[in-house]
Amino acid sequence: MRKLDLLLIELQNNIAKQEIFNFEISASNVGWHIEHILLTIMRITGAMENSVPGNYKWSFKLPKVIVFTMNKIPRGRAKAPKVVVPKNYDEESLKKHLQECKLKIEKLYALPSQHFFNHPYFGDLKLKQCIRFLEIHTKHHLKIADDIIKSKSN
Repeated sequence: MRKLDLLLIELQNNIAKQEIFNFEISASNVGWHIEHILLTIMRITGAMENSVPGNYKWSFKLPKVIVFTMNKIPRGRAKAPKVVVPKNYDEESLKKHLQECKLKIEKLYALPSQHFFNHPYFGDLKLKQCIRFLEIHTKHHLKIADDIIKSKSN
């Protein structure tokens, strides 16, 4: 099974815990992190589908090198773009968005490798890099959600 699919299973298992929060770990609850992951996946996959491969521009971006080398995003370093900041969500909407994401991810894996998405900090990312970014980003927010959940079970 693909890494992104496995991460979505883990995400799905946390939906029931979406109301748990711990302000010492994050200013947002578990549901916010889940919805942020889902919004990010939907936004990026949509951009990938609509990209024009001929418009791709390579550029050196130090933050990309650091994140892709470390295979993780340092906490508290970046601010989410407004389009992927959750506003209203509940358990049902999270489940619905998860199903939409699963379909979007299937489409993503079917795209030609030249399709790309323009990341606000990393520049243009082709398909392989985009999938890797989605894995890293999803793991980052799942780790935060897991830390919040574990803090409340002690």
